[in-house]
Amino acid sequence: MAEGEGFAVAQELSTRWQESEDVAVDLYRYLATHVPRIYCTDLEPQATEEEEQASSCLLQPLEWYLFGEDPQIGLEKLQQSGGNPQLCGRVFKEGETTYSCRDCAIDPTCVLCMDCFQNSVHKNHRYKMHSSSGGGFCDCGDREAWKTGPSCKKHEPGAEDNMETCTEDQLDADMLERVQMIFHLLLKYTVDMLVWEEGKKLPVELQPSTVEDTYYCVLYNDEHHSFDHVIYSLQKAVSCNQREAHNHTSLIDKEGRRAVKRGPFLACEEAKQAIRVHSENISLQPLRVEILHSAAMAHQTFALRLGTWFQQIVGYSAAFRQLFCQVALQNELNPENHCLISRLMLFDSKLYKGARKIVHELIVCSLLMEIEYKRLFAIEFAKHYKQLQEDFIADDHERSISVTALSVQIFTVPTLARQLIEEVNVIKVIIDTLMYMLHEHLDDSDRFHFQGYNSEKFFRIQVVFHDLKYILISKPNVWTEKLRQQFIVGFQAFLGMLTCMQGMEEVKRQFGQHIEVEPEWEAGFSIQIQLRHILSMFQEWCCSDEEVLLQSFKNCYNTLMMCTNQPFKSEAADSYMCYHVLNCKPYRVSQDPVSIHLPISRLLAGLYIHLCRTEAFNRLHEYMYAELDILTMVEFPLRCLVLSAQVSAEMWKRNGLSLVSQVYYYQDVKCRDEMYDKDIIMLQIAAAKMEPNSFVMLVLQRFELFDYFSGISMSRDKDLVKQLNRLTEEMLNLLIILIGERFVPGISNVTKEDVITREVLHLLCIEPMAHSSLVKALPENENNETGLENVIHRVATFKKPGVSGHGVYELKNECLKDFNPYFYHYSKSQHSKAEDAQKRRWKMENSDKALPPPVPPRFCPAFVNIVNVLSCDVLLHLLKFVLQKPGESTGKMWTEAMIQMALHLIALGLLEEKQQLETSPEQEVAFNFSLKARRESDHCKSLLCLVENLKAVPALEAQKDMITWTLQMFETVKCLHEKSCFPVTVRCDVSKSDDNSQEKEKSERKRKAEAAKLHRQKIMAQMSAMQKNFIETHKMLYDRTPESQGLEESLDPDDNSPTVLGDSRVALGPKRGTGIVEREVLTCILCQEEQEVRAEGSAMVLTACVQRSAVLTQCRGRIPLNTDSYDPLFMHPDLSCGTHTGSCGHVMHAYCWQKYFEAEQTTTRSRLHAELIFDLKNGEYLCPLCKSLCNTVIPLIPMEPCKFNYENAELVGQMLSISRWLDMVLARIKGLQATGQVQDDGVEPTECLFSANNSGDYRSILSFGVQPLIQYSESIKEMLGVCSTAAYRIGLNVVPNDLDPRVPVMSWNTCAFTIQAIENVLHEEEKPLFGSLQNRQV
Repeated sequence: MAEGEGFAVAQELSTRWQESEDVAVDLYRYLATHVPRIYCTDLEPQATEEEEQASSCLLQPLEWYLFGEDPQIGLEKLQQSGGNPQLCGRVFKEGETTYSCRDCAIDPTCVLCMDCFQNSVHKNHRYKMHSSSGGGFCDCGDREAWKTGPSCKKHEPGAEDNMETCTEDQLDADMLERVQMIFHLLLKYTVDMLVWEEGKKLPVELQPSTVEDTYYCVLYNDEHHSFDHVIYSLQKAVSCNQREAHNHTSLIDKEGRRAVKRGPFLACEEAKQAIRVHSENISLQPLRVEILHSAAMAHQTFALRLGTWFQQIVGYSAAFRQLFCQVALQNELNPENHCLISRLMLFDSKLYKGARKIVHELIVCSLLMEIEYKRLFAIEFAKHYKQLQEDFIADDHERSISVTALSVQIFTVPTLARQLIEEVNVIKVIIDTLMYMLHEHLDDSDRFHFQGYNSEKFFRIQVVFHDLKYILISKPNVWTEKLRQQFIVGFQAFLGMLTCMQGMEEVKRQFGQHIEVEPEWEAGFSIQIQLRHILSMFQEWCCSDEEVLLQSFKNCYNTLMMCTNQPFKSEAADSYMCYHVLNCKPYRVSQDPVSIHLPISRLLAGLYIHLCRTEAFNRLHEYMYAELDILTMVEFPLRCLVLSAQVSAEMWKRNGLSLVSQVYYYQDVKCRDEMYDKDIIMLQIAAAKMEPNSFVMLVLQRFELFDYFSGISMSRDKDLVKQLNRLTEEMLNLLIILIGERFVPGISNVTKEDVITREVLHLLCIEPMAHSSLVKALPENENNETGLENVIHRVATFKKPGVSGHGVYELKNECLKDFNPYFYHYSKSQHSKAEDAQKRRWKMENSDKALPPPVPPRFCPAFVNIVNVLSCDVLLHLLKFVLQKPGESTGKMWTEAMIQMALHLIALGLLEEKQQLETSPEQEVAFNFSLKARRESDHCKSLLCLVENLKAVPALEAQKDMITWTLQMFETVKCLHEKSCFPVTVRCDVSKSDDNSQEKEKSERKRKAEAAKLHRQKIMAQMSAMQKNFIETHKMLYDRTPESQGLEESLDPDDNSPTVLGDSRVALGPKRGTGIVEREVLTCILCQEEQEVRAEGSAMVLTACVQRSAVLTQCRGRIPLNTDSYDPLFMHPDLSCGTHTGSCGHVMHAYCWQKYFEAEQTTTRSRLHAELIFDLKNGEYLCPLCKSLCNTVIPLIPMEPCKFNYENAELVGQMLSISRWLDMVLARIKGLQATGQVQDDGVEPTECLFSANNSGDYRSILSFGVQPLIQYSESIKEMLGVCSTAAYRIGLNVVPNDLDPRVPVMSWNTCAFTIQAIENVLHEEEKPLFGSLQNRQV
């Protein structure tokens, strides 16, 4: 059709529709006639031709009717009445670059497109670049998204006449009526066709006059089947070639669906069933296939084209956009029917990918561009939120193409989020949705238990947490009464969810037998990681309003008091120590269940801190009708800290790696701010509120050290002593943390920047670090910022990179005084590294190596009583108990770390007393640590005297400087009490004394070295004499063995003559000697039971990984041979591909490994869509201990002494030459082959040779009766079969076949290749072959 004719037809149709009494009927009749003529006329659509016909026959008439004149003229008039829009609103395509300003964005979801970013002030700020997943839009012009610079130069609001002023009120009445009419009809048509599920027919108003028997077999995309699966199914079902099937599959993946066959209904139905059958053979569920009538297919295609047309039309004018929003959100006359946009949202999960994208883009460019309609759409979205999330979880498509992804565009707008809280309480809606989805994981006590959970479904559920974070991302500055009420209701719902987490997945210490199957723990910590920022944001919201904070604290406290899922099993009892009594209920963490998940207790601790930072703390009594039950508040966090200590003391080894992993994440940077740190705060609250002696006694009770420090339990068992020492260290370390860690806003007067500065300082005390390493080691806030850039230059200087490597930050010397060796975020390895680094630095500066605690900030009034713990009687008793141990001669009941921690606690007490004396008059200072430390009792020396005695303990040489510093600090505090002159500083005094005693120390070291040398010589002489005496005593025994000749002479240390080996030292041949076999006892890593490796015993196996390797190849890129016919007996010299077997060296019982592997299979079956890093179906698994990738096991073959018939061996050696031996071997092989052919003509000669029945004959080829056959147990034989089959299957890349004669050959093949590979590595490293092998390589 010519362009002029097209305009004429469009004008004529527009005029006819304007004059029609019922435009809807005429328009639908026109579409019913022309749409099937344009679209879906062939299996392969001609996109260009279809677009031209649709534009001229369908879209142009609609635009003529819309404008009432030529669309070009009408558009020019429309643009003259309005300027550029203030909002950019560019919808991002998948993979498009977006920019987020780190300085000005309200949250990380606020982004700019490239054009707006380049024309904004943000290009000179700190920014991040991202690759969009599609669906979002540019926030340029949105004042709520940016702190400064909300608009670029293109979208800056100018004069009023340049602003977008064309609204629906400025359209003439006729045009307004036409726009409303056409928008309603076309949007209803679009929605009806997209949600239409009757593929064989159409709505009545769209029924064609004649119905043809033409249908399409349409294949839909899913995430269950791979490309290869779909290609295979199409080739089998619709008889297409490889290229056509690949094109179909690519388009299905891109667009979401594709017609793969066109024809009569029966032909399409046959293709449908074939596709389902073939796809079911590959996957657990068939591909989604539907049959659509060609007319229905055509109308659905045009409905999508209308979606892009709507996007174009609403972009012309704000008036068009507002009218479209009205039509989309208009409620139907029937209250049960949803508005048009809600119908699309609710059907979203059933739409295919291409349709979803167009619908989402239409929503973004229309409803989300107008503030009022965005609010109305958000209310609709929140109203259907639960159903939308439920559909998303049941769906298998990614969230980026789900309508639920629009939540980020709605919930992150601060004003809109607060309106949604007030009007529909969206916080409660989201939490109720979460609880509905997680309800299946509740146990009988209404606690979550995620054993056997579906990982894919669980991952989708976690996405809902993001929406809760979006709602809370910006706290309100002004609270309305309605907002308070609704937030409190939502907070109460949040507490209900946390109640299900409080005490979930309890663990109980395993005794005797190692745990068989590791319990699931990742799910619980996944939720904890998702809640990390949400918990902190709830606290920020609460503290922004005093009334909300007090009510929230009350609700949280009452919820904790009602949590009865971790009850005590016994009544309260009295405990006595140092004339003090503690009344509490007994609980043993080492015997009773304990949980690491305590979100309510930790939330309460956080809210208490916020109370202390505000005046609301003084009003707490108005909301709390009784005193706080501190014992109940502190009980569960204290148990958790004790659990961590006992795991560190290796008391829970039999509980496996799952518990170790939980404790690791409990203190890791990803979780610690809302887990470990909050537990410390709760204990500090208890220390401030409880009587100090009672608090320390409670800590002793829960650490199970009360009897030990009371002198009741004094075991001599080495393991128990080691355990007690480790627990004592952990307990002392906890006390140091509770007293010394004050860098928390609310506990002391510090800021968040002070906290980050201290974190960075202690990280750099370990070693100089790169910027990226520091960022990884610091916690991120809700905006994914660490605050590092704001503080790094206070404490560090940047060292530029050299020729290679990267630049690092080094700690400034003036910051060393703030180093705390017991910084509570240090792991044990970090603590050791930091301490060693600082001691090395002091040594280089020729200063003493003492590492006293830095002067801590003063506690806030609510926590000032914590310092009284230092001077309480029970703690002083503990310190004396520890410090008197080195002076005792009975047993090793102490460690150097314990002494160091005790000295650190004493130093904290002295520093606190010194600080108070320097800032306040002496009569006002009630803290008297030094006075109590000098006081002696009837049964024990004073603490000061015990510290002085430590100087005489040789094992504490490394602590000499710290002891000296402590004694000097005692004198300093004494002088402050007496108001006399201060003594010289510790470091100067020690430095002078070192100069005076330098020569004395040198002579002392020389004397000790000589004494040690004499001691070693004496021991060697004693050992030599004992060896001679043993040989003399058992002379008859040595005479019976052939290898005993000359043994006595070889042991003589004074005999310098060369050793002469007798015939018994021959390794090969008829005169081979008998080797000495050592008894080998190994421990199973699974059950921890020991077993001797014996031929007749059950098998012990090594975890192993067999893999094809080309590392030794001499010809890269060589085409691999046909493995079905390849003979591996003789490997080609170019070593194109070998079979390597490696092992991590960890040992298990064969039956333990089998149970473990079966358990892994069972666990994986319950996670149908789990993304594993190993292929369980291919026999792969992870080593239970080190998590190395394995795919088989190697049985341990015991070393048996070779029992020769020496007479026969001697005779054979005399008569048999090498040439004669080869002739005899060949003759025997031919004889066996001939025997096999006679027995069974249908069996190949080689197969007969290697068959199980002829194993004895095969062995006789080489043995000649010289060496008898060693009999192995059935278990070892079975594991040998497993190992050899794996080498055969993987090495040749074939299916398993135990009867293939190449199985034993491949076992020798992998042995040879592995030895050659090891030899090459050792040769490259210039190491001897047998002198440098690890146990796992021998």
